[in-house]
Amino acid sequence: MPDLFLELRDEEEAPGQTPAPLPEVDALALLQTAEFTASTLIPWGSNYSFAVALESPNGRNQLAIYKPRDGETPLYDFPEGTLYRRECAAYIFSRFLGWDIVPPTVIRDGPHGVGSVQLYVEPATETEESQRFWGGCHPEIERLVLFDHLTNNADRKIGHCLRDRFGKVWGIDHGLTFNHLPKLRTVLWQYMGEPIAPPLLADLQRLGQRPVEIRRELQPYLDPIEIDALLGRAVRLAEFGAYPSLNPRRNIPYGWW
Repeated sequence: MPDLFLELRDEEEAPGQTPAPLPEVDALALLQTAEFTASTLIPWGSNYSFAVALESPNGRNQLAIYKPRDGETPLYDFPEGTLYRRECAAYIFSRFLGWDIVPPTVIRDGPHGVGSVQLYVEPATETEESQRFWGGCHPEIERLVLFDHLTNNADRKIGHCLRDRFGKVWGIDHGLTFNHLPKLRTVLWQYMGEPIAPPLLADLQRLGQRPVEIRRELQPYLDPIEIDALLGRAVRLAEFGAYPSLNPRRNIPYGWW
């Protein structure tokens, strides 16, 4: 993924020191209330997205990714003006599952109107090992794969997967998720036909037992038919107990890198 040309420096941060991650509750408060102090257009992608600098009242600086509703390109297969809400729904759903694989994300007003604002995660330096990592089988990758099956992610490119400088796996760019029609497109094929790991299968079963709660959590962001479809996918995956087959003509994202 290309570097963002927007950098923050904390005067108390030692040179070369990696700052500790913000606790989730603090990250959400900062994303929701901090002032936008700078922004730069991210020059790749089909929608307008901005790297923004945020400054909280207590002087904490943070980078974030801001995706305004008015910068979304209309799509024939997703309702217009809903992609920013899907970004936030993906975070809410990840948190509901206890998987913590989507950076904290909120919806708020910004310089170009209402949109999603997501905590920027600094990726680790890319190496040959890190490139091989995404083709392997690791518990963190399997969790991301199952997340994509559940959310019906239509755009899991390799550039939308990252490990931060602490080695933690994250998934980003979830605007094309939660469609009620089959849309899965991904580059992570290594689990096709494999049994779902028992801990993840248990998470699926627990999800199926909490339909009222998940509807309440996602209702502000998704259409009821999309939540119904999500719950249906969870039930089918739990009953089948394995990852379904994929079709190379339909299940690979356009511009897969």
